Amino acid sequence: MAVIRVDVAPNLLEWAVERAGWDKVTTRKRAPKLDAWLTGDQKPTLKQLEQFAHATHTPFGLLFLQEPPNEPVPIPDMRTIGNAAVPRPSADLLDTLYICQARQDWFRDYERQHGGEPLRFVGSATVNTPPVQAADEIRQALEFGLQSRARYANYEDALRQLIDVIEGIGVLVMVSGIVGGDTHRTLDPEEFRGFALSDPLAPLIFVNGTDTKAAQIFTLIHELAHVWLGGSALSDAAMVARDGMEDELWCNRVAAEVLVPLANLRSDFQDEASTQEVIRLARRYKVSTLVILKRFFDANFVSWDLYREMYEAERERVLEHAGRNRGSGGNYYNTQPLRLSRHFARAVISSTYQGNTSYRDAFQLLGTRKHETFARLADEIGVA
Repeated sequence: MAVIRVDVAPNLLEWAVERAGWDKVTTRKRAPKLDAWLTGDQKPTLKQLEQFAHATHTPFGLLFLQEPPNEPVPIPDMRTIGNAAVPRPSADLLDTLYICQARQDWFRDYERQHGGEPLRFVGSATVNTPPVQAADEIRQALEFGLQSRARYANYEDALRQLIDVIEGIGVLVMVSGIVGGDTHRTLDPEEFRGFALSDPLAPLIFVNGTDTKAAQIFTLIHELAHVWLGGSALSDAAMVARDGMEDELWCNRVAAEVLVPLANLRSDFQDEASTQEVIRLARRYKVSTLVILKRFFDANFVSWDLYREMYEAERERVLEHAGRNRGSGGNYYNTQPLRLSRHFARAVISSTYQGNTSYRDAFQLLGTRKHETFARLADEIGVA
């Protein structure tokens, strides 16, 4: 039987590798014949090309185009690096967005069928709303004042409690460090930290779970501020930029004020912007040390130059510490409700048991393949 070899434009192969986020070592390991394909010394077989498409998470048919397709992010992209636009989105980012959009579409229909009412806070603010006012409204809605935070044992406890409260006011919250249920596809916090899919009936927030717990808290409130604006956005939720897109700056200011009100900080500050003081206040407010540093600058405790110097040094320390302490992901049945949104998972499972959603659709929405996994997940979130 003759071996079928196919012509593929070299720039399509390079695009697929870049889209997958492969470095040189990964490329040599996973596509050892790529150089020969690029130079034209050898053509891939149909089977080899199918394997390459699968490995790079590229739709197979796209490899037969003449030029790489334009794959814009389907929501406003607010990410910047040094106030410049970031490179094209990775396959992991795009697939995560598409998965969340599909889940939101399903949940919107579910809410309509069950008489859901539009949430009054969605779109209740504009960028002209004073950040202090918006922050006060959000804090009141969440009951996330300093006294309530004092009850939380650590950042992880604060994050989980905050997620439950935000879901309680009607926002789906999904926190995951992987694409769907694929543990081999880890999301990169340097590419994005989170996004908001605003909707009157089914607002959704996604937080990149590979980031530190303290950083996730800021991202969560930052994305909630986007919901208050009524707009969808993909964010890096960075604290260091002095200028940028108006919506993003407003959300940064609101999130910072929700978490570390300047009036309280001025009372708590002990007259020295030392590393020890930064750590002490970060633990008190249950936020990252980077947020505290930014609030030091906002309160005029440090100059811009000193802030930038301290920020970069602290950022390196945080990244190093996060790399050393990154875990395996924990027990599936404990982490999966967090990845899916407990509220969303409960709705899908209930709808399935009631016969309104097929098991096939439910498995796809929940990222599972086995009935046993589905049943155990139902037990974990308390759906009989």
